[in-house]
Amino acid sequence: MSDRTDDEAFVLARSDQGIAWLTLNRPSSRNALSMGMIEALISAFDSIAQTPSIRVVVLQGLGPAFCAGHDLKEIRSMGYGPDYAERLFARCALLMQKIIRLPQPVLARVHGVATAAGLQLVASCDLAIAADNCRFATPGVNIGLFCSTPMVALSRNVSRKHAMQLLLTGDLIDAETAFRMGIVNELVTESALDDAVLGLARKIASKSRSTLTIGKEAFYLQAEMPLEAAYRYAGEVMAANLQTSDAQEGISAFIDKRPPQWEHL
Repeated sequence: MSDRTDDEAFVLARSDQGIAWLTLNRPSSRNALSMGMIEALISAFDSIAQTPSIRVVVLQGLGPAFCAGHDLKEIRSMGYGPDYAERLFARCALLMQKIIRLPQPVLARVHGVATAAGLQLVASCDLAIAADNCRFATPGVNIGLFCSTPMVALSRNVSRKHAMQLLLTGDLIDAETAFRMGIVNELVTESALDDAVLGLARKIASKSRSTLTIGKEAFYLQAEMPLEAAYRYAGEVMAANLQTSDAQEGISAFIDKRPPQWEHL
């Protein structure tokens, strides 16, 4: 994956030492998820999925906000047409599923605000670290457009009552409340955000790529299964995982008290 520095690009992409950095590049619109932004992110994740050297992805936003949701100006300019609307929400749903199905873990670096589809983006990522002055909301109810698609990701991350509180009131919540609800994993000061994100990304990147891929896929698949089926499936996954060279190397390294040498296959 080559670096891109074109100021007109919707998403800036770079990679280093097993970490891919994707930066939403529409600060003037608070990185709203326009159709162009959505398509650029889908393309970026498709590229990353085919890049074995990448073991973790960091998703961040340029400017004062992480992501303020869908681009309402674009929606109005399209005349609220059903064909456009159906395609917009279908492509956005595909983007969120791309993140879930991506072989590599995705870590959101959250600052400013993450609202509506922006909160959906955070909730769709596997992990999230946020600045302690962030704010979050699903404010669609306030403008007559219920946050139905953000609801899908939100309701899979927090309790039903917390999800309904956000969806029915549209209120902004502070970072501490978002942390308590389980929307983000960790809060740090804004000045410490970069170091915290880099530290976690490097820790994940140090693991076996094949093991990360196996584990992430299994996590989301078993979560939708009944208990007995989930245990049966997870046992099959572990048995298959045990046959990989990285698992056998990791066990030997643990027993021999030495660092493992991953193949990253």
